[in-house]
Amino acid sequence: MADLSFLDWPFFEPRHRALALDLDTWASANLRHVDHADTDAACRELVDMLGRGGWLLHSAIDPADPRALDVRTLCLIRETLARHDGLADFAFAMQGLGTGAISLFGTPEQQALWLPETRAGRALTAFALTEPQSGSDVAATATTATRDGDGYVLSGEKTWISNGGIADLYVVFARTGEAPGARGLSAFLLPADAPGLVIAERLETIAPHPLARLRFDDIRLPASALIGKAGDGFKIAMSTLDVFRSTVAAAALGFARRALDETLDRATGRQLFGAPLADLQMVQGHIADMALDVDAAALLTYRAAWAKDSGAPRVTREAAMAKLYATDRAQSVIDKAVQLHGGDGVRKGAIVESLYREIRALRIYEGASDVQKVVIARQTLANHGATA
Repeated sequence: MADLSFLDWPFFEPRHRALALDLDTWASANLRHVDHADTDAACRELVDMLGRGGWLLHSAIDPADPRALDVRTLCLIRETLARHDGLADFAFAMQGLGTGAISLFGTPEQQALWLPETRAGRALTAFALTEPQSGSDVAATATTATRDGDGYVLSGEKTWISNGGIADLYVVFARTGEAPGARGLSAFLLPADAPGLVIAERLETIAPHPLARLRFDDIRLPASALIGKAGDGFKIAMSTLDVFRSTVAAAALGFARRALDETLDRATGRQLFGAPLADLQMVQGHIADMALDVDAAALLTYRAAWAKDSGAPRVTREAAMAKLYATDRAQSVIDKAVQLHGGDGVRKGAIVESLYREIRALRIYEGASDVQKVVIARQTLANHGATA
């Protein structure tokens, strides 16, 4: 059983502890029955289950009670789901990220139209930011939304879009030209049935998730599709990621905790040279490193979430630190788990083998590890300049 003593840390309130324990019980009873043979079907089923279970209520604001998203809750849900089922974590995360711009910047009409559907699990969402030539460089976005009468014409391409091909709604970032670079981007709502939206390619990865390359063939959008104001797209994208980047760290933490749990079971139950594997000092050294990495990642993750929930206007540096450290160290923890499982660790379908495939993408999406280092360095230098 996973060590849940971290729930006693001062970052959390009683409601957070109760939620984490309730979700752990629910996940244990429900997620093991989901068939992952068809990834698209499994994602739809998981979103439906999460909606009926009430967990998606936390993924976006309630239009009738628009309080801020609680980042600690989002992180606890992602960590718990990741520990049980990586695809369940993905399904929850995409509902949150896909609706983040609507929660933070949407009009009351946009929120009333879409958020009841996504929070109930009746509509799947996607966050369409990445392009073939502008992965980490959002300011280089080439997709355009050209003003035409009282609406816009959307043209261009996005790639590596999670939920691509199965989403009911896409939040698309495009260049509207109010100013050069990042200041000339805007965000739009794009229903999946819009004429001119083409699923150009489905993308397969080492951990099966629904991903696609999208093409926009002169799609006509009404003015009501604009989220926020024209030219606010970069701010909307960064504000959304500021909330959800910490949750990527939480997912990595969930994967790492599961790897540590599996390793402890293996080390205490496996005999080697007439004694438990755990009696070997080398194995104990690996377990100590794993436990240290898990706790350090948890501290950084929930510091970032707590800071955001406590009213910090931006947690760019804290979230970048959490995302970088938690994903990189989770990779190390899981690699040690595979090693200590021996041949069973690379057997297809083994838990640690699936964790090994799941973790790698987290070091790339929503800001690659190297980009996070740049963010941390720039923020640190800026803070030094402000206090010098």
